[in-house]
Amino acid sequence: MNALVAESLLAKYDVPGPRYTSYPTVPDWESTPSETQWLERVRAGLQAGNERGAASGHGAASAHGAALYVHIPFCRALCTFCGCNTRITRSHGFVPAYTQALLAELDLYLARLGLTRLEFGELHLGGGTPTFLTAGELEELLAALFQRAQPRTGAVASIEADPRVTGAEQLSVLARYGFRRISLGVQDFDPRVQQIVNRVQSEREVQEVTERARALGFESVNYDLIYGLPLQTRASVEATMDAVCRLRPDRIALYGYAHVPWIKPGQRRFTEMDLPQGEDRRALCELGRERLEREGYREIGLDHFALESDPLWQALHARTLHRNFMGYASAFTRPLIGLGVSSISDAGDAFAQNEKDLQRYQERVTRGELPIQRGHLLDAEDRVLRRHILRLVTRLETRWERPDNRTAYVQTAVQRLAEPAADGLVELDAGGCRVTDTGRAFLRNICMAFDARLARRMPDRELFRVRCGAPPGGLRKA
Repeated sequence: MNALVAESLLAKYDVPGPRYTSYPTVPDWESTPSETQWLERVRAGLQAGNERGAASGHGAASAHGAALYVHIPFCRALCTFCGCNTRITRSHGFVPAYTQALLAELDLYLARLGLTRLEFGELHLGGGTPTFLTAGELEELLAALFQRAQPRTGAVASIEADPRVTGAEQLSVLARYGFRRISLGVQDFDPRVQQIVNRVQSEREVQEVTERARALGFESVNYDLIYGLPLQTRASVEATMDAVCRLRPDRIALYGYAHVPWIKPGQRRFTEMDLPQGEDRRALCELGRERLEREGYREIGLDHFALESDPLWQALHARTLHRNFMGYASAFTRPLIGLGVSSISDAGDAFAQNEKDLQRYQERVTRGELPIQRGHLLDAEDRVLRRHILRLVTRLETRWERPDNRTAYVQTAVQRLAEPAADGLVELDAGGCRVTDTGRAFLRNICMAFDARLARRMPDRELFRVRCGAPPGGLRKA
């Protein structure tokens, strides 16, 4: 594709859209399950996992089992780009009460579900900053957690880490408990950008954590990068990509910065005037994507890249790639049980999010309540559309010939894909669609075609920018 056509496509489809870690997305949740309803769906999900294992001929242990997410909200300082639920503190006095609440919440699930231990296929510690915990605090938490939760054969354990507070002792503890994947928050290496977003760290610090993790047996290292940050330029992003390519992580997540100061007051440290906009922002994204492609990284669904040696790339081709609130995974796991303040759980046909206030979360757990604040029970249409979106972001294709894959809205989705098809982003036939190589950069737009709730909530939202004078079904010729 020539540069002029590429820029025209990028401008045309430069429309904000969800990341589709769930469908319906959180703004469209409207029917919070009761505790009884939620537990019924978690129990059904666990049973379905056991049945999949039995059907394989190798027993329940061969099924991938549940996923377990543990949220650690503590951070030493506020990174002003961050949209996560955090508690900013340098005191570790909050840690014992919080970790006891995490374990008590898991005990509530075990008691309500009639289980002695929960078998999991995926475990992820996220935040906040999980490596805010000292090596001793991590040891205590994981020892107690593994008394209540048991990894199945082939289970994957991963953690998010801040290179500034992650040392050899913490990594050693994690390695002993089977953690083999780590994700480092890098974002940007430019000193001016780091200063304005309050995330100052050197390439050397990131390198040391990367090398220590690999020496201890961590098999996959991910770096989180962000484009669209304040004061970023093409030159600064090029320098960041140079450093990243020198360090050679196995995976990279390349996210666009979301400026929402009315939700996250910390972002008021800078203004829209400091942010790259329009063509400049798009150029930063494409610069990153093109550099990664040249360095041997391959695009994995939405915002993610991996080397061909990484299990994510292999899972994409084996058609086993999965996506949930923890990101991409190489195998299907469900239900996802989220522990901790603000954590989100997923039973397949229902979502539940915990209390977002730390004190309120701990109080409800102490009273013996599952601390669900909000959620959503999927209706029949939701379940069908969720399958289509999940297939698109993990397989880059979806089919709707079978009656159980059709709803009244699917035909509307097909109609909305007509112009992306004319632009070469998808290939359409009577029973399905496939994302082209060109279309991978526009996967979010393609998923939006299947988002019935977004279309009804925001009827004027388009998949692309309508440009006056453009010929129907294609781009204006230069």
